[in-house]
Amino acid sequence: MTTQTLPRTTSGWVGLARSGPDAGQGPAVVAAVYRLWLVAFALKMLGSTWDMSWHFKWLRDDAAPPHLLNTAGTVVVVALVLFQAYHNVGVDKIAKRLMVGGTATFLIAIPIDILNHRINGLDITAWSPSHALLYIGTAFMLLGVARGYWISTPPSRTRTVISAFIWGFFLENVLFPSQHQEYGVLSLESWKAGAPTAEPILLQFAADQIGRPVDEIAVTGFALPVDSWVYPVWITGAAMLTLVAARALVGARFTATAIAGSYVAYRLVVWGLLAGTGFPKSIPPLLLLAGAIAIDIVFLAFSASRGRKQLIPQQAGPERVAVAKGSSGLGLALIAAVFGAAVTTAATAGATWLQDFFIGAPPIDYPAFGYGFAVLALGWAAIAVVTNRRRA
Repeated sequence: MTTQTLPRTTSGWVGLARSGPDAGQGPAVVAAVYRLWLVAFALKMLGSTWDMSWHFKWLRDDAAPPHLLNTAGTVVVVALVLFQAYHNVGVDKIAKRLMVGGTATFLIAIPIDILNHRINGLDITAWSPSHALLYIGTAFMLLGVARGYWISTPPSRTRTVISAFIWGFFLENVLFPSQHQEYGVLSLESWKAGAPTAEPILLQFAADQIGRPVDEIAVTGFALPVDSWVYPVWITGAAMLTLVAARALVGARFTATAIAGSYVAYRLVVWGLLAGTGFPKSIPPLLLLAGAIAIDIVFLAFSASRGRKQLIPQQAGPERVAVAKGSSGLGLALIAAVFGAAVTTAATAGATWLQDFFIGAPPIDYPAFGYGFAVLALGWAAIAVVTNRRRA
């Protein structure tokens, strides 16, 4: 792959956009397209991170700077999807459908969300149905990008690293709604301490929506609008399952730890930037690291066990060997899924308690980790079935 085959003039790029790449340009164009995807999602991630902090300080504004930054990323996304879908660049049918369907869902959700705000007022909660459409659309986009990049790029360290970055963006998308609790708990504490980080007009607007003065009930409804079971279930059943999928599909050792560590590092950096410029603070989810490390250790242990296990008699015929290998491998994978879910849940719950003790955490209903375990175990088992069939 060489960039020498790419156009050097504006007219050349226009021609490429209209007619698509020729055979010699294919690899370079695919690489350029997926690098632009990384730029687009970086813009969207920065915009969404800023947006969450923004909405804990000021009233909503359609043209707020975080929205504009996110929109810039969305414009790049739409252009890339149109180009790839029209010219079949770096995609198969599944990747194309995921990209197109995800982008369409996201674009449809934008006017729905704006209309929802017009009708229902503030609607700050990140857990609303109109916001969920935005996350779902982005998730399908990212799945399409992950698949398209993987199948259109030769195996290499670069492919592994960029795929991990794509799954990192997926994790950020999954964790966006849970940031509401991470900001909300500190917002409520600041109000109780007599130094609210939200502007008075925002708190008054939130209180007026439920017909109350600006009191603890009103501020709690604004800052922490969902029950305390939501956060542990979401972290365990959604975030940890994302890391399991990333580790299984990327295939590199310590993929989950690298992705979770990168996300936590990103949150710490933007925490400093936002806090330093007067925006509300959040509690970074350091607890992710414990669950991610547990996932990687389980995968390493499972790989070692699978390598050592010799369950197939040497005298068995070829067909029997194939069946036995598949069934024993799947059985071991399902055991690893349930065991791994239990270990990961326990590690995450323990890390949550430690984080709460030392720096704080959102309100946590600890028995709810049990529900998160159930979701994680089922999801991990499903991933095990899919990946086992690929090897068979």
